[in-house]
Amino acid sequence: MSFGRNPHIVKAQAAEQKARDAGDDGTRERHWREAAHLWERAVKGETDGKRRAEYAKNAERARAIADGGEETTGEEEEMAPPDPKTLN
Repeated sequence: MSFGRNPHIVKAQAAEQKARDAGDDGTRERHWREAAHLWERAVKGETDGKRRAEYAKNAERARAIADGGEETTGEEEEMAPPDPKTLN
């Protein structure tokens, strides 16, 4: 058991990676929807408002990609340094 860490973040990131590695459209869509669901669970378990907003945005992005949207590389958005509290 991890103390003080949100386990859904790592699971959502893993689901996103599975979606990127998927060989067919159905599997890819299913993994993106799973990632969106896990990001929403991460929002519910988070107390920091800034991180809650970030996780909610990740859930919306994953669901949009599952609905047929294009995955962006993130270069269009301002790149923020990773939060050291969420790193292993």
